[in-house]
Amino acid sequence: MARKNCCFPAGFPSFSLTLALIFFLSVNPLRYCSAGGHDYRDALRKSILFFEGQRSGKLPPDQRIKWRKDSALHDGASAGVDLTGGYYDAGDNVKFVFPMAFTTTLLSWSIIDFKRNIGSELGNAVKAVKWATDFLLKATAKEGVIYVQVGDAFSDHSCWERPEDMDTLRTVYKIDQNHPGSDVAGEIAAALAAASIVFRSLDSSYSSLLLDRAVKVFEFANRHRGAYSSSLHSAVCPFYCDFDGYQDELLWGAAWLHKATRRRQYREYIVKNEVILRAGDTINEFGWDNKHAGINVLISKEVLMGRAPDLKSFQVNADAFICSILPGISHPQVQYSPGGLIVKPGVCNMQHVTSLSFLLLAYSNYLSHANHAVPCGSMSATPALLKHIAKRQVDYILGDNPQRMSYMVGYGPRYPLRIHHRGSSLPSVAAHPARIGCKGGSNYFFSPNPNPNRLIGAVVGGPNITDSFPDARPFFQESEPTTYVNAPLVGLLAYFSAHP
Repeated sequence: MARKNCCFPAGFPSFSLTLALIFFLSVNPLRYCSAGGHDYRDALRKSILFFEGQRSGKLPPDQRIKWRKDSALHDGASAGVDLTGGYYDAGDNVKFVFPMAFTTTLLSWSIIDFKRNIGSELGNAVKAVKWATDFLLKATAKEGVIYVQVGDAFSDHSCWERPEDMDTLRTVYKIDQNHPGSDVAGEIAAALAAASIVFRSLDSSYSSLLLDRAVKVFEFANRHRGAYSSSLHSAVCPFYCDFDGYQDELLWGAAWLHKATRRRQYREYIVKNEVILRAGDTINEFGWDNKHAGINVLISKEVLMGRAPDLKSFQVNADAFICSILPGISHPQVQYSPGGLIVKPGVCNMQHVTSLSFLLLAYSNYLSHANHAVPCGSMSATPALLKHIAKRQVDYILGDNPQRMSYMVGYGPRYPLRIHHRGSSLPSVAAHPARIGCKGGSNYFFSPNPNPNRLIGAVVGGPNITDSFPDARPFFQESEPTTYVNAPLVGLLAYFSAHP
């Protein structure tokens, strides 16, 4: 099937002329456009496959990434609970529940909004969600206690070893009424509520279990308020400190519970707490630490559908978010590289690229259904323009960039070969049955050789503001993949596979 031109979307001339020119002058994709376009369906399949490489615990018979084996089979034993399963969040072997829960929420949102575009990969996408939710149910099974981390990060980061060989401390960390963590608990509630929607038509009893648990976890988060990085500072900082406070996760959890239950109490909670919990703060941020932009986009769907006029302020915030990240409109927190990539301060820039692009795409769909455009001063941002910007980011990831390199492992003719990932960079158990100790992996870490195991579908942290990329393990900010980079990308790739 012939592919559409990847550089200009259908309907390009209908954009606001001024805004389109600003976009074209600031981000010129013609220089890097792939002649044949991209195989978004192949990229979608690989982006979902990646999650199997991140699995912890007893692997199932249908495991497709064969170089991975069972690992961390005694997680939770020191606390007398079963905390096996779940995901390693990135290239290390710690299970951080805060980013794992956010990953689950975004995977679920990808399925909820783009289910009909996922096609034959729907089953694998649902399995990716369930691998996380099964773990989250274990982590929240004990009344009044939520387990939020397995593994001592400092011990883990002093070693370079396969998850199958792990002998670092598997310390279990928890929150309770005396050591609150409304941020991580609120995110878990959001994840369980979002996943309950995914399973509603597939497994009603499992869906009900997820939703019932989401309600209880949210009640805990709201009743015992506080940041988990205050209660567990020495364990979770500087790795997954909540720098933006717990307030956004409470609104985020309530928004997903309202979407899943339609109960008036959650809508009233949102209205009552909009100002108190600072819904309008830092609207140009969205990720595991900051949910503000996501909250406003998610709730705005109700407003744009004409079902929630009392929540109009969230749409105003969502519109402001859109205007704040458009190319050519000056904003100190959002920049674009010369090659056109969204760049924000901090590590693992690609997490911002995929999460913000997901919101652009989701909001563009909501706007389309309402026949609405976003006013940005004297200009107008149409749904078509938002889709084009999101697609430009996806195409950059897949190879339309100054390096002419795909930043997804296994996609395209050229991609990162030395990613910062323990399991990928060390010989597999099948190739090297003998144990590789804590310091025994150092030679592999510093080796210039490509990783022996390809983590298909992994999207790395990506290039910097100058579009340069060092394909080397020690440069972890650029070369490390994470689950929360891939989760929103699933929705993006699903949509563009159906609308290339």
